[in-house]
Amino acid sequence: MIPIIDIFAGPGGLGEGFSSLLNPAGKRVFKIALSIEKDRYAHQTLTLRSFFRQFEPSKAPKDYYEFVKGNISLEELYKRYPVEAGHATNETWLATLGESKDAVSSNLVDKKIYEALNGERNWLLIGGPPCQAYSVVGRVRRKQNILDESTDERVGLYKQYLRILAVHNPAVFVMENVKGLLSATTEKSPVFTKILKDLANPVTAYLKDYKRNGQELACPGYKIFSLVVNPKDFGADGEPIIQQKDFLIRSENYGIPQTRHRVILLGVRNDISFIPGVLEEQTQVAISKVLSGLTKLRGKPSRGDDSGEKWKDFVNGIMKRGILTGIQAEIKHEIVKSLSLLKLPDEGSGKEFIADQKLNTEYRADWFIDNRLGGVCNHAARGHMESDLHRYFFISCFANIKGYSPQLSDFPLALLPDHKNVYSNDGRITRKFADRFRVQLKNKPSKTITSHISQDGHYYIHYDPTQCRSFTVREAARIQTFPDNYFFCGPRTSQFIQVGNAVPPLLANQIAEIVFNVFSAVGMSKKAKKLLREYTL
Repeated sequence: MIPIIDIFAGPGGLGEGFSSLLNPAGKRVFKIALSIEKDRYAHQTLTLRSFFRQFEPSKAPKDYYEFVKGNISLEELYKRYPVEAGHATNETWLATLGESKDAVSSNLVDKKIYEALNGERNWLLIGGPPCQAYSVVGRVRRKQNILDESTDERVGLYKQYLRILAVHNPAVFVMENVKGLLSATTEKSPVFTKILKDLANPVTAYLKDYKRNGQELACPGYKIFSLVVNPKDFGADGEPIIQQKDFLIRSENYGIPQTRHRVILLGVRNDISFIPGVLEEQTQVAISKVLSGLTKLRGKPSRGDDSGEKWKDFVNGIMKRGILTGIQAEIKHEIVKSLSLLKLPDEGSGKEFIADQKLNTEYRADWFIDNRLGGVCNHAARGHMESDLHRYFFISCFANIKGYSPQLSDFPLALLPDHKNVYSNDGRITRKFADRFRVQLKNKPSKTITSHISQDGHYYIHYDPTQCRSFTVREAARIQTFPDNYFFCGPRTSQFIQVGNAVPPLLANQIAEIVFNVFSAVGMSKKAKKLLREYTL
């Protein structure tokens, strides 16, 4: 199989997409040789998924599902399959890249990569340097228009990508980052312009004088392609001429049920004469298509016992005198109707595993559903205050009637949050907090699932008022297109962060098809050519 080195791997969204690409014989065409991730819970998730992939597709042992169901521990699972667990442990590395005091040395990184590749020259590098420094939201929050490389090491983390390209020369690379990369700038230059130039010539950019074993590095350099727009022409240096905005992938246009917009670059080594294709646009997918088949849950009171009757009483409390004063009659009618449908689901507020033999989805059941699982994991509602439950119920009913999520100016006064930042000095509702609460519309793709979902659920309110809650980890994972048998390790906060930081595996799977075709070009290994023939027969 074609080896992959995955750096800044997170929980493995990119790697999952590539590893899931099968040839007609049902065999994987890519294999993760090494994943590097610094977060210990994400690393646990990576290792578990690597263990799952040690077995042929659809051949994971029954004990894996026993672990997911909570019947055996992770340690017991690995103990029962020591060979596969050993491979998984060797494949995933808990390590920090960069120049911080806790980062591992470049020599050790090189050693790990050489060992993982075992002499294979034509391989794939994937990953996305941490993006908080580049994100538009982050820069607004920090009031930072100009990024400072000297004080924020995250700005230069893409240089770790450059170093690996310069030293190891993979045939192809895929690098992902946030939309804000396009507009980020330092005092010296726009960040994205510099990154494109550096990635095209990594040795010149970063390691010009670097010597290994007494010889200067020799990297052929890379042509950088868009995955959504073919190049209009090629420059004198052979580099594709592509507008910077055309490196942006709008995931909702490619079968992903969320409006996730990310910069993804495809680099092809200059000694490979091949122009890759682009993603094929698809009909947009509503979140109800992927969520409607999941086990229904109710919300959970944040204080006291997790009592269904208490939750129901809280929700019904929205009809208390004065709360709904001033709202339109049609919205109030929807609230009354939805309250009449309110009932306690059998599975309450959920848990880490819920047995459900009727689990399904209206979209890509072949991708999401594993009948051997017999239920749903990571599916537990978080707690909410009584006042927030009222807001959630109002918002979801409002959206059912209006077709959009209300702003605070649409709220009845009794449901406005008691927060000093809600009002400006002149008493008006501030624009900054206008959409402090947001329901995800059932007939449209979701807004972007981000790591912020770990802090509160106010931006991710479920569209079904009778469930009156925010999304669970599994619902966020489905919107991110993780298969249902993909188990997220760690506490729930970490699970949400892992899901929010990931690349949607189903998008990565489509990119994998494009990348695999590159491996048919002149100069690729005989093994890769043979695999291509098998795949395209």
